[in-house]
Amino acid sequence: MAIIKSGNPALSDKRLKVERLSTDTPMTAKGAVQKTLLLLAIVVLTGSVSWSMAASNPSLAQALTIGGAIAGFITALIIIFKQTMAPVLSPLYAVFQGVCLGAISMLYENLYDGIVLQAILITLCILLVMLSLYQYKIIKVTEKFRMGVIAATGGVALVYVLSFVLGFFGVQIPYIHGGGIMSIGFSVVVVVIASLNLVLDFDFFDKGEEKQLPKYMEWYGAFGLMVTLIWLYLEILRLLGKSRR
Repeated sequence: MAIIKSGNPALSDKRLKVERLSTDTPMTAKGAVQKTLLLLAIVVLTGSVSWSMAASNPSLAQALTIGGAIAGFITALIIIFKQTMAPVLSPLYAVFQGVCLGAISMLYENLYDGIVLQAILITLCILLVMLSLYQYKIIKVTEKFRMGVIAATGGVALVYVLSFVLGFFGVQIPYIHGGGIMSIGFSVVVVVIASLNLVLDFDFFDKGEEKQLPKYMEWYGAFGLMVTLIWLYLEILRLLGKSRR
């Protein structure tokens, strides 16, 4: 049994206990990258279909957004607690998230023309920059770095959960949802934290290959990176929306 840490926002500081079978083929970083690209393609494809459906029938947009988000969240929880299901459920997770992202992106585009293309380009640029910083060892994943990113991610998650719960009682946490300087600053901080999580995901790929984790962990790693990318894209979309107000 191998025990590894993940910095993925969906997993927080959980320790992943991976059962290694004698018949397992070890995972590789290259294999995890290939599966990430496949999941990304699924998100783009289903997102395009969801966008078209929401654009032709605006009343569907909210249902697609909420339905995709809930289904994706449930699927993600199953993958997190049962990593061996990742090869089967990760593509399904990508489908659900594509449905959600396509609809919510269409809503943002209706409000702010050109915002979706900007968000996509910024997300891709951040991905390439963080990958370069990791590959050239400009950012090194030390234990302190890992713990700092995980703690910051947990703090953001706690703020969002509190905001969601308090919203039912008509209470709004200041500086989160508005369009003021403090709200924009908060979104910038969240984007930075999400970006740093990408480095931990890249490190997961390398550590998984180094520890010779079983082959299904390629899908698990790809799923983790997709969670971070989707989070990053949504935060950039929110940030751009705030700056347009």
